[in-house]
Amino acid sequence: MSTHDPRILQPGDAGYEAAGAATRITKPRSAAASAREAIRRRPKLDRAYRTGVKVVGGTTVGLGVVLMPLPGPGTLIALGGLAILGTESERAKKLNRQGVDLATRAAATAKAAREKRAARKDAPQA
Repeated sequence: MSTHDPRILQPGDAGYEAAGAATRITKPRSAAASAREAIRRRPKLDRAYRTGVKVVGGTTVGLGVVLMPLPGPGTLIALGGLAILGTESERAKKLNRQGVDLATRAAATAKAAREKRAARKDAPQA
């Protein structure tokens, strides 16, 4: 039984580097893009779509903000809501990027503090 599947390119195979550089457009993504373009061509439908996105995104952000003081993923829910709003608003997209950067820095700081505590705990007592 061979462990090499001929359908999967391995490093060193002909075309491996070219396959990695190829742009990929998946069927669902292209279908969504064409559906969104069809909606944009109809002003009333476009307005309804944008309103729906804003309602769903705003509700998700609101739910995340309410859940922030509780243990759980409140911040992630709020950032997800901003990502939804960011599909239609450049300002929300910018806020989402700032929020994700802030959350990443906070996670790195918390990890460093946790490692520092673990190192102190494991250090020999004098």
